[in-house]
Amino acid sequence: MNKNIAAIILAAGKGERMKSATPKVLHPVCGRPMLEYVLDLTRELKVKSTVLVLGHKADEVKKHVRTGIRPVIQKRLVGTADAVKVALSALKSFKGTCLLLYGDIPLLKKETIKGLIEYHQKNNLDATILTAALDKPKGYGRVLRDRLASISGIVEEKDADDYQKEIKEINTGIICFDKAKLEAALKSVKPNNRKKEYYLTDVINIFYKKGFITSAVKIADINEAMGINSRVDLARANKIMQQRINEKLMLEGVGIVDPATTFINYGTKIGQDTQIYPFTVIENDVKIGIRCSVGPFAHLREGTRIENDCLVGNFLEIVRSRLSAKTLVKHFSYLGDASIGCNVNIGAGTVIANFDGKNKQPTVVGDNAFVGSDSVLVAPVKVGRNARTGAGSVVIKNVPRGATVVGVPAKLLLKRKNNIVRRS
Repeated sequence: MNKNIAAIILAAGKGERMKSATPKVLHPVCGRPMLEYVLDLTRELKVKSTVLVLGHKADEVKKHVRTGIRPVIQKRLVGTADAVKVALSALKSFKGTCLLLYGDIPLLKKETIKGLIEYHQKNNLDATILTAALDKPKGYGRVLRDRLASISGIVEEKDADDYQKEIKEINTGIICFDKAKLEAALKSVKPNNRKKEYYLTDVINIFYKKGFITSAVKIADINEAMGINSRVDLARANKIMQQRINEKLMLEGVGIVDPATTFINYGTKIGQDTQIYPFTVIENDVKIGIRCSVGPFAHLREGTRIENDCLVGNFLEIVRSRLSAKTLVKHFSYLGDASIGCNVNIGAGTVIANFDGKNKQPTVVGDNAFVGSDSVLVAPVKVGRNARTGAGSVVIKNVPRGATVVGVPAKLLLKRKNNIVRRS
């Protein structure tokens, strides 16, 4: 644990540009609220404490906060400087470095922030800003330097003059501060605009005037520090995070034919030598074993478990279901709330009718069963081991072990002296 670091995460804003009733920091990036990526970052850094500043719909956001994170409430949303003041009230006994993060910047990597902290502490600095150099810095605050190249302040674009707008070095908002000096400087921050907001960036100029030392670390990939303020930004962040997820899986031995058209949510577990084909969507809480084949055009939803050596083919949907080893579901099927045994064949067009109008009902298919094409299994129902359903069957009653059923509704077939006799 790094005893000299306390993280402050600002997550109080309304996120009006998202045009949503959902708090901005709870909007998902690859199936996970963006705030949770930031909370993970503080855990990976092993900081001494993390204070999360909440405001808009705080109770809703709190539900996503793990044990060990201290939430505090900014009662009036009057700017980032005020938000940090609220956070510092929860860090009265702490002495050391405060790391400022944001709940709407989920793409930061541990290595980047670790490098920022190490640079700050090694050089005994009072503040260290994570900056970036952009050819087109529109929309970002600019880092101001004096004639000796020392950082003298930060100016927001709307307040910048023509000369300042030409500055290429921008402020990402991620800053390390000496806690005691930050606390003292905040007392000098004045309201900055008609809304009477208090800007944390004003602290940098206050530091400069007091003779405190502020330096910068330039980030290599500006995408890491991208803030999400709109649905457009959210889509961009999803694309970047998806690329990371897919690359990680491929490096672990998963085959992804076309990463650009494969959509896999955060936390999905996929075994080695499994092949994922294009236009496959894999949602939260899905686990896939080794040597499987999935897709193209497959949709695996929450709670899906696919064991080793399964073939899950094209144009199908599976939700809250388990497929045991060596089972085949190759074409045009829907499986919901089902437990499928080993070495089962699910024929093309099979549908499990799992919803009775009020509740989702279970279906069980035993080992080595053969479900014929276009069968409908009306839950709750069981198909026994080694049983078979004929093509187009509508199964509304349990099928005994080893039996064959056909028809609408499906009825048992018995063999007598080479003649087939149908029995209800």
